[in-house]
Amino acid sequence: MSAENTIAFQGEPGANSDMACRGVFPDMQTLACYTFDDAFAAVREGEARLAMIPIDNSVAGRVADIHHLLPNSGLHIIGEHFQRIDHHLLAVKGASIGDLTHVHSHVHALNQCRGIIRELGLEPVVHADTAGAAHMIGERGDASQGAIASKLAGEIYGLEDLRANIEDAEHNTTRFLIMAKEPIMPPQGEGLVVTSFVFRVQSIPAALYKALGGFATNGVNMTKLESYIIDGSFQAAQFYAEVEGHPFDESMKLAFNELRFFTHEVKVMGTYPAAQARAEIG
Repeated sequence: MSAENTIAFQGEPGANSDMACRGVFPDMQTLACYTFDDAFAAVREGEARLAMIPIDNSVAGRVADIHHLLPNSGLHIIGEHFQRIDHHLLAVKGASIGDLTHVHSHVHALNQCRGIIRELGLEPVVHADTAGAAHMIGERGDASQGAIASKLAGEIYGLEDLRANIEDAEHNTTRFLIMAKEPIMPPQGEGLVVTSFVFRVQSIPAALYKALGGFATNGVNMTKLESYIIDGSFQAAQFYAEVEGHPFDESMKLAFNELRFFTHEVKVMGTYPAAQARAEIG
């Protein structure tokens, strides 16, 4: 396996992240990693050139822990990808829907398929990831145990595809970030770009309002702003934000100057071309 032609993801082969890798980079080999940290490390240590990391889902919201891990990953965001998530009800060969008593999957997948779980009267069982659940039931060979995972996972682990597209919401989409060891700055003025960054503010009146005022007054569109506690302190919050604009744009320069005046530890995670799906979904 050539590291230069390898993209890492978290999960087992057949996970939705694996499908995203194959969809965007069909000529690259995929590298399954146990944790997000392992996927980041694979790129930092030269085992892979890129990593495909989920950041949020249109149904479940943000992916747990990602905002904590991104700033210390040592990597840069160079792209984004929106992946439509199609969940399949899988079981061992020869099993039927009537045989099932339990269904295994990641907690988000189970929550996204509540309708069919309730309809069939199945008992949900939480697993670390969807493909891992499919792998497990394939090894157990128990016709009463099903899994919610991708079509690819069913093919990899030799399972029966009992029902396709079982998710409750038709818009079920996960947004992925493409990470690399070195930043790749897209040219200015050649299409919409997104800039992602993190920053901290003190817990004082109007701190966030003052910090972000420059984006409003300079006409910079902020598409994401999320806060989370770090280091166990309730006195200061860290924010993850995304804006539409190139760092070389005059409006962006003015906005970031104002941001830095009222905050500390501003860290740009990457500037990258906006995916076509961003405009279509928006």
